[in-house]
Amino acid sequence: MDPFVVIIVSCLILGSVVGILAGMLGIGGGLIIVPALSYLLIHFMGMTTETVMPVAIATSLSTIIFTGMSSALAHYKLGNIQRRVVLYTGLGIAVGAIIGAQVASHISGELLKDIFAVLVILIALQMIFGKQKASENEASNGTLSVVGGGAGLLSALMGIGGGALLVPALVWFRVNVRAAIGCAAFCGLVIAVFGTTSFVIAGWNAIDVPEHSLGYVYLPATAGIVATSMFTANIGAKLGQRVNVRILKAMLACLLVLVSIRMILGIE
Repeated sequence: MDPFVVIIVSCLILGSVVGILAGMLGIGGGLIIVPALSYLLIHFMGMTTETVMPVAIATSLSTIIFTGMSSALAHYKLGNIQRRVVLYTGLGIAVGAIIGAQVASHISGELLKDIFAVLVILIALQMIFGKQKASENEASNGTLSVVGGGAGLLSALMGIGGGALLVPALVWFRVNVRAAIGCAAFCGLVIAVFGTTSFVIAGWNAIDVPEHSLGYVYLPATAGIVATSMFTANIGAKLGQRVNVRILKAMLACLLVLVSIRMILGIE
């Protein structure tokens, strides 16, 4: 079968899985999209680890633009968007996302792969063992911007929406849980827009990207993932009301740890 067709079909399936898991567990798809897309591009497009990571991360961020819009709108209608929290966190997020994308596009693919894998392991451990604790102090406007900047930088490095990083941080600074989730949904969109734009600019003249790419963003993969994930997210949300989400989250976290270890060891 034509490798291009394999990529498209695989991305349609990947989008379905990502949408369901995002709906059920409230996680960003980047944790799954980046390693899966890296594998597909290496094995079917002949890319190397050195060149594939910026493409996988940029493409993952581009898909979050579309899924993030619907998620942010839903939280806005539910009243979970606090203007002060979103404004100052969003400013930090935008700056951090631009810097993170530039850093990711200028370091070696091997190093970027290892950074991604280690951060995924830490997030997975937080998913299993983390508890939502609170500081004694409320977040100032400056603190919100710093938290946003850190989350934006790391999220752009990883190609994720940032909810797994941002929600625990905001809750720690005594932001209401629902407001923290709403802020993370909106800021995921900010990360995706600024991070993707930065990756497009950074990779504009790159010669080692696949055909049909915009900078480092591989457009066919973006289209395939978005085409199915936007529909299956609603299915996942409904399933999440019927199953033990805690067990599923622990299982997914274990899977992410195994995938990350394989990436670190260089097992294809």
